[in-house]
Amino acid sequence: AGVPAACGCSGCPGPLSRGNGLSSRRYLLYASGDFVKVHSVNTEETLGLLCGHADLVTGIQLNPHNHMQLYSSSLDGTIKLWDFMDGIPIKTFTVGSKLLALYVLASAEDSVFVVIPKKGERDTFQLVSVELTKGAGQDLEGKELSVVLDGVGESSKQIAFGREDSYVVSVKDVNLQVYFFKRKLLNRFSLSTVKTKGGDNRFSCVVCHPTEDCIATGHADGKIRLWRNFHHKKGYTYSALHWHHDTVMDLAYSLEGTRLLSGGVESVLVQWHNESSCQKDFLPRLGSPIECISMSSDGVLCCTLHTDNRISIINSNLRFSRSIQGLIKSRDVKTGLVVDPRTKALVLNGEPGHLQFYSLQSDQQLFSLDIVQRQYIHQAGLKQSDLVKVAFSARGTWLATVEESEEVADPELQLKLWFYSEETQSFALNTRINTPHDNHITDMCFRDMDELGDDSLILVTTGRDCVFKVWVMVEDSDPEAHQSVSWSCDFVGSYHNYQATNCCFSEDGSLLAVSFEETVTVWDSLTWDLKCTFCHPPGNIRNICFGRLTCSKYLIGATDYGFLCCWNLLTCALEWSAHLNVVVLQPDPLSEHIAAVSWLSKESSLFVFKPSEPWPVYIQRNLCKEKILLAAFVPRDEPETISSEKYLWLRKSQLFFLTDTQELMTLSTKSLEERLTPSSKQLAVEESLPVTPFSVLLGKHRRQQAQEDTDLGKPVVHNKQEQASPAVKELLHTPAHVLPSASFLCTIFINSLLISKENKSAEEVADEVEMESEKAEDDSDEEDVTAMEQEDTSHMELLGEMTCKLSKSQEKELRKIRKMDYSWISAF
Repeated sequence: AGVPAACGCSGCPGPLSRGNGLSSRRYLLYASGDFVKVHSVNTEETLGLLCGHADLVTGIQLNPHNHMQLYSSSLDGTIKLWDFMDGIPIKTFTVGSKLLALYVLASAEDSVFVVIPKKGERDTFQLVSVELTKGAGQDLEGKELSVVLDGVGESSKQIAFGREDSYVVSVKDVNLQVYFFKRKLLNRFSLSTVKTKGGDNRFSCVVCHPTEDCIATGHADGKIRLWRNFHHKKGYTYSALHWHHDTVMDLAYSLEGTRLLSGGVESVLVQWHNESSCQKDFLPRLGSPIECISMSSDGVLCCTLHTDNRISIINSNLRFSRSIQGLIKSRDVKTGLVVDPRTKALVLNGEPGHLQFYSLQSDQQLFSLDIVQRQYIHQAGLKQSDLVKVAFSARGTWLATVEESEEVADPELQLKLWFYSEETQSFALNTRINTPHDNHITDMCFRDMDELGDDSLILVTTGRDCVFKVWVMVEDSDPEAHQSVSWSCDFVGSYHNYQATNCCFSEDGSLLAVSFEETVTVWDSLTWDLKCTFCHPPGNIRNICFGRLTCSKYLIGATDYGFLCCWNLLTCALEWSAHLNVVVLQPDPLSEHIAAVSWLSKESSLFVFKPSEPWPVYIQRNLCKEKILLAAFVPRDEPETISSEKYLWLRKSQLFFLTDTQELMTLSTKSLEERLTPSSKQLAVEESLPVTPFSVLLGKHRRQQAQEDTDLGKPVVHNKQEQASPAVKELLHTPAHVLPSASFLCTIFINSLLISKENKSAEEVADEVEMESEKAEDDSDEEDVTAMEQEDTSHMELLGEMTCKLSKSQEKELRKIRKMDYSWISAF
């Protein structure tokens, strides 16, 4: 079955583990769906992906005893230890329960701490210690769990470990717990639940001072409390710092503990000096609310995770350095998933009023286009304009956008046409049309036929004002105009005063289909004559699309009453229908296949079919638990080689879909085991031998050479002398950064490849055979012996350095057998 894999969701849900998001100043590690990404801080490029978890990664922590290794936890119930530079999983510990957070302490070498759901109780969680079993294998059990704290929060920001790992702190609601490991003492503290003067004492996050017994907690009312003397239940004290006007989302101490960083919805990073409210610095205008703060292991850099799926890297002097932008999570993707024909980037809502162009190949944002060109004000209840519809021409030279205000009764509408400039490598506004329709615009599409030139470029919009409008390019008669063409309305069509809901052109552009509530109308795109109508009551038409290539004579429609219909345009009759609650209908632009996503019993299922056949070519039920809202086929750069016939529909395009939780997913044709990195599979070889990239490459080359020799009928010879060479082992298995210079190694390496004199050559072995034969046989047998010597020598040349393994008595017996006369057999 196809395997849905998260894609482009960097930072979802928690890409940074507090205190260990950055490894020194070189690498940034963060969770992204079911894998972990390794980024270079200096070049911002992705250095590697750690793939192997079967579900969402919930926590990552550097190994405190080896900063080139990383621990990761996942909802699949496993903890993995990685060599993150080589992308190799070293160990996998199976815990069994869902792991919601991960903590690794320097003082606990053979155990880690995780947050798991409490058995038998709903929405109750425990902090437990997991014993990491030692063993020779890669897959080990981590079943030895010991409960440390009950009733903890599920977020990693609600638990922190104190100075020298001597105690652990947990916050939830208005309660604070401190557990001391050596004394095995648990102290509980509670704040008032009564909200007075706008105060809200609920805890949101906690962090501990690295060198002192001090606890910093963030609260829902924006306050930061510093707790001391919490070793005693009644003698504790706390002081307050207050700047944030809303919830403190996260806190982080500097390496030495002299600075405290805080962040929240204000998009401002606040730095508090010496825990004083009078000494603080600010880094404003970070773009979006701060969700998480992480310090590098050397304290030189910190990074912040934002709600728009972006990571900002900041210097210790509170100067912005650079950022890594993932797929921006918009509040509501009204534009749908659209593919840019030029860059093959995914285009959808980004920041308010912006279009984001997201590269699926590099998994990063290419650029953001400001469409609304107005300052967005973050204030609840304020009605502002937003981007709702997007369409590209077939070659990507024209872009149409629709923006409207959030007013329901009388919205402000604007239709904008943008032209791509090769000189500036960006879109420039060509035409702005105010109030193109009297009510909300429901859909729009381009007709672009290359063979007819620019005259074929037509834009159609449909609206709730019961009409569809045709927009064409005209020459601009204004001599002061900066462009030669502009857009204007050429035709207005309607059908029985019904609301127009969807529109699409046929593949050749000759027909336009427009749905009016329960009816689909088909129009001639040259004369705008109504050709025919289709309907399948009850229920309004939800989606329509034309078939492509060999199925271009079919029109597909889905109704909100749960029917999928296929009409034949030649016979003007219903070809077939199926009872299916289709929420997404997406045709593949490079094949005849159409993907339909249904939503039933809180499960999303995928059906892929050809309009010419009433049965699907592929079915994937229970694709994901979330509701799929949008989908798009993205053309591949090169057709993929797919062996399985059931996945041939994915050969030219890849299917992406967006869920109601703003997760972008794709369908993988490979199982989880096949999606593991090749380097991780190398651990199946002898674990006593260290695996380096060069040795892996050399082993692959030898296997290929052996396979070629086998195919050619040559016997495969294993050179034991080379395998046993200490110099070769030293060269292959020593890390590159500690190897001596190449000039020093060259002599040792070359000498190790020379054949020792103790091993006799093939010619010497042949001479011995000849001498023995002369002693054992009569002079009359010399010709036969000579012929045999030549034959043996030819075999020696073929086998290279392999020596003859027959004993002398066996060789004598072989000669006797060869000289026997078998001609009498021919008489039979």
